[in-house]
Amino acid sequence: MSNSTAKTAGANHFALSERLSKLPPYLFAAIDRMKREAQARGVDIIDLGVGDPDQPTPGHIVAKLQEACADPRYHRYPSYEGMIEFREAVARWYQRRFGVTLDPAKEVVSLIGSKEGIAHLPLAFVNPGDLALVTDPGYPVYAIATLFAGGESISVPLRAERGYLPDFDSLPEEDLARARILFLNYPNNPTSATADVAFYTRVAEVAARHGIIVAADSPYSEITYDGYTAPSFLEAPGAREVGIEFHSLSKTYNMTGWRCGFAVGNAELIAGLGKIKTNVDSGIFEAIQVAGIEALDGDQSCLDAMRKIYAERRDVFIAGLRKAGMNVEAPKATFYVWAPIPEGYTSAGFAGHLLDKMGIVATPGNGFGPAGEGYIRFSMTVDKERLAEAASRIQKTGF
Repeated sequence: MSNSTAKTAGANHFALSERLSKLPPYLFAAIDRMKREAQARGVDIIDLGVGDPDQPTPGHIVAKLQEACADPRYHRYPSYEGMIEFREAVARWYQRRFGVTLDPAKEVVSLIGSKEGIAHLPLAFVNPGDLALVTDPGYPVYAIATLFAGGESISVPLRAERGYLPDFDSLPEEDLARARILFLNYPNNPTSATADVAFYTRVAEVAARHGIIVAADSPYSEITYDGYTAPSFLEAPGAREVGIEFHSLSKTYNMTGWRCGFAVGNAELIAGLGKIKTNVDSGIFEAIQVAGIEALDGDQSCLDAMRKIYAERRDVFIAGLRKAGMNVEAPKATFYVWAPIPEGYTSAGFAGHLLDKMGIVATPGNGFGPAGEGYIRFSMTVDKERLAEAASRIQKTGF
């Protein structure tokens, strides 16, 4: 609908823009609505839907924020790109964690949570008619951000038989030629799949050959089990020439509400993203950045404690689901369980069955894309007793 058409529709009618009209309902907002309706009926809800850590932010990080909040230096507008001290801390963390050397002035930018940076990246590099290659199932923001930039998303299916890694040889050459960005996410949400440096090397080669930007979304890199350590895309040969990697303190340090993240990688990509940010936001509150420095540079024993908690939850929940008759694999990363649904259900239908009959909130796999049909995602962000109770309810109620 054009502006002129919208204006004639009535004095009290304000038509949404075409880009908003094309959006599907945001997945997690719909889940929240369903949960509220069940709670209003008096149902004892076990919420395994949204991936929001239930553990508190480690105390030493909170204490640093409390101290910084009282310092008037941090009460003014922050730097658009982030405090250089924060970006230096990010560079130190990358060097320690991945062996990747970064220039904090040119190859690091702060983000108001990684979601913000992911959503802004297509505005910097996608023109109308350009394509983005979006893994399916995948985080809905990849396609939504591309739509907002006037681009078109092409689904790249992730299949269990390939370990949920994309098959680049199956992509049409014409799509690769038009593609501007490839979104990747490992360890993966929702499937919990992992990738190695050999895979990333292949990605960098494909991207270089076709002039594609690789946007590697890595918020779960520190939630790993059984001795597995997740690599960075930037560890792969050639990755620095084609890639930008997004990280967040949200999952690593239980800081989802703080909205503190960063992007690193190719200096031109960082500069383009930074140019968008200088025009649409004013950066992160500097007291939060000071606390972020404490998170990155401070005592890391909190990570071991976090992994131990999630590993215990995983083992309890997987055992319970298997006892209930569900065919599930134990993830070696993330706090998600990606489970095939029982025969006779759709993903949405099984999610509805869990909620209506058992009071369990889970996320239907098709909410992450068409290739997610046939699966459901459980988030292990409640204590192990509640996870055991959820599995027990499934066992008792059945399919």
